Amino acid sequence: MNNKAIPAFAWFIPLAPLALAFLIYFGEFQSSSFLFVNGFTQKLPDTVWAWLTFFGNGWGLFALSFPLLIIAPRLLSAGIFAGAIGALMSTFLKRAFDLPRPAGVLTDGSFHRIGEALLYKAFPSGHTLTAFAIASAFYFSADKNKRKALLPLFLLALLVGLSRNAVGAHWLTDILGGAGFGIWCGMLGALLANQLQETQLGPKKIWPHLIALGGVVAIYAHLTQVMDLELNLPLQYLSIVIVATTLVFYIKAQFTQIPSKAK
Repeated sequence: MNNKAIPAFAWFIPLAPLALAFLIYFGEFQSSSFLFVNGFTQKLPDTVWAWLTFFGNGWGLFALSFPLLIIAPRLLSAGIFAGAIGALMSTFLKRAFDLPRPAGVLTDGSFHRIGEALLYKAFPSGHTLTAFAIASAFYFSADKNKRKALLPLFLLALLVGLSRNAVGAHWLTDILGGAGFGIWCGMLGALLANQLQETQLGPKKIWPHLIALGGVVAIYAHLTQVMDLELNLPLQYLSIVIVATTLVFYIKAQFTQIPSKAK
C-alpha cells in the first residue's frame, strides 16, 4: 500500500483555494471577480462551457469513466467513493452556509447566463467539488509512478469550475470552495479504494457487479433527465453508448474463464 500512499503535505493543499475564497468574500470582491470571469469566459461559445459543466455532473462523470470498470476498477471505485462523499459534503455545506447565487443578487441581464436562474445554496459549487473529488480520487488511488499522467485531470476540473461561472451559476468563491473540499473528498475516496483487495475487484465479484448495476441506472438517468443544460444532450447520448458498450464487454467477461496462475 505504500506505493499508493498519500503524502502528508497533500492534505494541506486544499487550504490554498479556501484561503483565496475567504479573501475574495471578506475583501468584498465577490461581485467584481464574478463579473470579470463571467465576461472573460464569453470569448468561447456557450456549448464549450455547457459541455465542461457536464464533466462536473455526477451521473455524467460516472458514465464517462465507466470503462474503468474493466480496465482500472480500483480507480473507478475511488471515484465512486469520492463522489458519494462529495455529494454528502456538498449538501451539508450548501445548507450550512445557504448563500445566494449571482442571479439572486445581481440584476438580471447584468451578466451572461445559460439555462434557468438559480438563486440559492451557492457555496460550494457542487459541480466543481465533484470534478476535483474525482480527479483527486483517480490521482491518489493510482500507483505513484503513474500519477504524473493524471495531473491533466486537475486542469479539466479547473475548467469545470470556470464553466460554473461562465454559465452564471456560481461565484468565484463557490468554485474555489468546491476545489478545496473536492480535493479532500477525493483523497478520502482514494483511501477507501486503496483498502480493497485485488481479489475483490475481479469481473466476477460482488463489488464490480454492483457498479455494473449502477451503469444500468446511469443509462436510465441519461434517458429520462436533462443533465443541467439541453446543450449537453449530445454528451448524454454519448454517455449512454459508453456505458452500454462497457456493459457488453463486462457481461462477456462473465463467461470467460480466468486462467489459473502457475504454481
